Amino acid sequence: MVQKQTLRNPIGFSGVGLHSGNRVNMRFVPAPANAGIRFRRVDLEGKPEIPARLEHVVDTNRSTTLASGSVKVQTVEHVLATFAGCGVDNAIVELDANEPPIADGSAREYCRMVDEAGVVPQGEPRESYAVSEAIQLQAGESLMSVLPHDRLKVTCTSADRQGRYTQYFSVEVTPETWRRELSHARTFCFFEEIEYLIKNGLIEGGSLQNAIVIREDAVLTTEPLRYPDEFVRHKMLDILGDLALLGVPLVGHVVAMLPSHAANVALGRQIAAQIQRPLLAAQTFSPPPLKATEKLAAGESPVVDGATLDIELVQRMLPHRYPFLMVDRVTRIAGSQMAAMKNVTANEPYFQGHFPGHPIMPGVLQLEAIAQVAGILMMRQAENAGKLAYFMSAESVKWRKPVRPGDTLIIEVELTKTRSKIGRAKGTCLVDGEVVSEAEVTFMLVDR
Repeated sequence: MVQKQTLRNPIGFSGVGLHSGNRVNMRFVPAPANAGIRFRRVDLEGKPEIPARLEHVVDTNRSTTLASGSVKVQTVEHVLATFAGCGVDNAIVELDANEPPIADGSAREYCRMVDEAGVVPQGEPRESYAVSEAIQLQAGESLMSVLPHDRLKVTCTSADRQGRYTQYFSVEVTPETWRRELSHARTFCFFEEIEYLIKNGLIEGGSLQNAIVIREDAVLTTEPLRYPDEFVRHKMLDILGDLALLGVPLVGHVVAMLPSHAANVALGRQIAAQIQRPLLAAQTFSPPPLKATEKLAAGESPVVDGATLDIELVQRMLPHRYPFLMVDRVTRIAGSQMAAMKNVTANEPYFQGHFPGHPIMPGVLQLEAIAQVAGILMMRQAENAGKLAYFMSAESVKWRKPVRPGDTLIIEVELTKTRSKIGRAKGTCLVDGEVVSEAEVTFMLVDR
C-alpha cells in the first residue's frame, strides 16, 4: 500500500516573486493527513489559507493564481509541481507576500527544500485517480488530451506562434524522472513579449537570473541550457503543477500541444468532472450505504468525519423545508470541511418567474445553500445540536456561471473561524467540476 506523505521538518527559502517583484519569505511546513496542499498568507490578519484546488483558480495569464475571497497567491505552479513530482500529498506553504520566490525559474530549489526537509509516510493510503475514458479539448491555440494509461505520462509539443523553437518530449513521471528530466527546466519568454508583460504588471521580478529570454535566433541566459529541449520540459513542469490542483494524483497519459496555464486548468476541470460523475451516479441510483451515523447513541451529532448525511439526517440538522431547503445530501465530512449536493430540478418553484423561458437558479439561493451547509458543519460540536444558524452577512461574492434545471449543485464549505456562537466560512458551488459561485459567509447560532 502506498501511503500519503508529508514533510518531516519545516524548511524556508527567501527570494523575489517573478511577476510581483516582491521580496518574500517562504516556508514549507508539514501538514496532517487529508489537509492537501495549502497556501498560508502569514502577512495577513488571521493567516488565511487557500487550498490548492481547481475551484480556487482565478487567473491563468502567464501563471496560475489562486484566491479565496480577497486573498490571493500568484504563480503557484512550480511549487505544486514539486510536491506532485516528489510525492508530497500534504503540506502548508507559508508566504509573507502574494507569490512564492521564483529562485532560478525552475523547480530545482524547491526540490532541494523537500529533500532537505525529508518526506515521511502518514499511515493513510494514497488514492490516485486513473482516467477512465479519453478527454480532449481545445483552448485557443492549445490542444490538450488525457488518455487511460497505467502510470502518469506526459507528452508535449511546444513552439511559439511563428513555429520557432518547436520541441517535443515525452516521459513517464516518477520521483526520479521528475528530478532528473523536468525539475531543472527554467521558465522562458520571447523578447517581443517583454513590453506587453511589463505594461500588464507582470515579470516585475524577472531577470536573466530567473528566466531565459529568446530573441530571434539567440537564447539569452546566464548559463548554458540545462537540456537541449529545456523549453518544452518547462511547459511539462507547468502541466504537472496545474494538474496537481485536482487534489489527487493522476494516472493517465497527458498529451499536450502548445499548452498554456488556461488550457492546463481547463483540462483539470474536465478530469474533475469525470471523477465526479460515477460518484453522482452512485448517489442518484444506488440505495444509500449503511452509515456509522445510524449507530450513534441518542443525542450524539451525526456530523462526524467520514460520515454522509441523507435527507432525513439533513432535516434533523436544519429547520428549513420546501421550498427553502437547499441541501439534499451531505457527501463528505472531513475536519473543518464539508461537501454537499443539491439536485436542481425543473420543478423548483422559483423557475416560474426566474426567468420564464430561460430558467436560472437565483444566485442568492446558492448563497443560502452555502450558509445551510456551513450551519450543518457547526453541528459537529455537541453543544450546538438543535440550534439554528442565522445567516448574517456575505462577502467576496462572485457568480461565475448560470445554474439551470438538471444541474447537480455541489456545495463545498470550509469553516475558517468560530467564536462562541459566531461562525465564518468560505463556500464554493460547482457544477460538473466548474465553479459557478463563491462567497465568504458569516452566521450566528441561536436556540430554536
